[in-house]
Amino acid sequence: MTAHRARWSRSFNLAAAAFVFASLCSDAHGAGQVVPRDAARLGRGINILGYDGIWEGGQNAPFRLDNLTAIRKAGFAHVRINFFGFKFMDRGNVLDEAVLRRLDAVIEEILARNLVPIVDEHDTHVCQRDVSECGEKLRAFWRQIAERYAGRYPRLVFEVLNEPGGQMTSASWNSLLNDCIGIIRRTNPERRVIAAVLNTDEIPIDDLALPADDRNLIVTFHYYAPIRFTHQGAPWSETFARIGPLDWGSPDDEAKAAADFEKVSRWSEREKRPIYLGEFGVYERAPSESLQRYLSFVARSADRRGWAWAYWQFDHDFAAFDSARQAWKPDILRALIPPAR
Repeated sequence: MTAHRARWSRSFNLAAAAFVFASLCSDAHGAGQVVPRDAARLGRGINILGYDGIWEGGQNAPFRLDNLTAIRKAGFAHVRINFFGFKFMDRGNVLDEAVLRRLDAVIEEILARNLVPIVDEHDTHVCQRDVSECGEKLRAFWRQIAERYAGRYPRLVFEVLNEPGGQMTSASWNSLLNDCIGIIRRTNPERRVIAAVLNTDEIPIDDLALPADDRNLIVTFHYYAPIRFTHQGAPWSETFARIGPLDWGSPDDEAKAAADFEKVSRWSEREKRPIYLGEFGVYERAPSESLQRYLSFVARSADRRGWAWAYWQFDHDFAAFDSARQAWKPDILRALIPPAR
């Protein structure tokens, strides 16, 4: 998600911080983790930690590690860690070891809850603005991350880049993507890796070029269409802040979404590649019934097609979880994961 900067409470959870720093002292290597045979078996997931202060040492960090238990109990099978790696690089593009140790601890806590962790390099704003700068940093990021986790945490999944687009073309993105896959494969030949379609309204999946012999790749796209509905009332945008209330759920609305998904399905079947709907969501100012209809339609559409998916996001805005109350927002959770009958 790149259309906003999330806002969060300034509360500091000392227990969570202590838990994180205690975890940093361990050096577990994820022994005994088994990689699923089917690369698509990520299941239902949720995005976490994109705008959380955990990486800086705990300030402004509403996410608690025990929230991972709530995520698992709610029926989610994986979490997508939105990691802004470029922020923690020095001038030589070397990642901060202290931050990497925090990432190790988070991965270990996720695995301990029997959840699958995805490390998603999330510096879209840099990559959409300056392809050359992005390329240098992204290659450096994956050299270091791939070497660090070679032979460790077999269930860990790498996602090369969140929402490539902006100044990128399909050709420039394919070139950079394949460079990064090559870097990863030198040290992680069997690791599951997620590769994104260029993030435009057209979902240009037919333009995506992947190494034909690499079958441990999962293809991802994000879905927020129509953005006037999903982002209505968003205060960070002068345009969106003035929009609403708008409804969603007419036959035409559903037909448009179904057509978009069918385009992706046809490509998936032809290329025999699994699909991951890595983000979708609706800002909380939308009318409640329409918000629920949209989320349910998108999630069930993905389920029927056998796609893994991840909701945007756990906390902050678009939130499925109320951090102040430490409770799920029941209407959102019910739309995403209906109660078993």
